[in-house]
This record gives sequence, structure tokens and C-alpha cells, in this order.
Amino acid sequence: FGEDVPEEGDTSYQPIMAVFAMAALMALAAGWAADGAVLTLRVAEWFVAFSMCILAIQKLRDLESFSTMFLNYDLLARRWVRYGYLYPFGEALAGLLMIAGALTWLAAPVAVFIGTVGAVSVVKAVYVDGRELKCACVGGDTNVPLGAISLTENVMMIVMGFWMVAKSLMPV
Repeated sequence: FGEDVPEEGDTSYQPIMAVFAMAALMALAAGWAADGAVLTLRVAEWFVAFSMCILAIQKLRDLESFSTMFLNYDLLARRWVRYGYLYPFGEALAGLLMIAGALTWLAAPVAVFIGTVGAVSVVKAVYVDGRELKCACVGGDTNVPLGAISLTENVMMIVMGFWMVAKSLMPV
């Protein structure tokens, strides 16, 4: 069709766009099925939670590859290598509990912790040190650049964690 064909190893946002698009569609479908509405706060919550679960699946597809790539920039994983192996399980747990609306006392701190460590790590690696790295956010075998997208993923987890706490404290 006269278009350039990307070469193997080229930088691409396609994997992360696919994850976020599918998570958004899943959240909209769940909102429609549960409430007959798609533009609700619950749909936004589900979008973040579904995104976290899908991203966790991507990381767990090849945990070794993910953790190796994650070591390139995550500050905690560089000090404690096992964190790179535990991270996707924490992300999945927090996402699942957010979908269920259960065990906020566990899900919220996990989301805030991994989101904060991740955000600080991305800011340091990309914006302070000026390093050009690949993001392990969709697994260890992609060419998504580390930067705004991964920072957004981490900020979404932080905000969702705090939102869960605030929501649990609101009177019914």
C-alpha cells in the first residue's frame, strides 16, 4: 500500500495502545452489562483495574525477560532483585481486588507502593539521568520506550490506590 513497513526492533507504542484500548472496551462492556451505562465512575475504575491485570499478564508471559528488563531502571529491583519477580503478581493482585471492590486494605497499599516506586524510577531514569530505555510495562520482549506511557501507568496505580481508600471512607 506504499506504506513503510516497520523493521524488527523499531520503537513502537502499538503493544501499549492495544492493552489500553482493550481495557477501555472491557470496562465499557462491563459498565453496560452491570449498570446499563458506560460513562460512570465505576467504568473508569474498571479501566484502570483491567489495564493493570492485562499488563500483569503481559509481564507474566515471560517473567524472566520482564525482570531482566525491569532491572535496567527500577530502583527497588536494582537493590532487591526478587522485587522484579514479585511486581507482576502485586500488580495482578491489586487489579483483581479493584475489580472485585474487595480487600481495599490490601489492594490500595500494594497499588500505591508499586506505582510510587515505579514512578520515581521512571522519572529518575528518563527525566533525571536522560537514559533511553525500553519499558518492561508490556513484558520484556517489546520495544515500547520508557517514559510518559510508563509514568502514566504508575500514576494511574497511585491515583487508583488513593481513590480506593477515599471511597472506602465515604459514607454509604
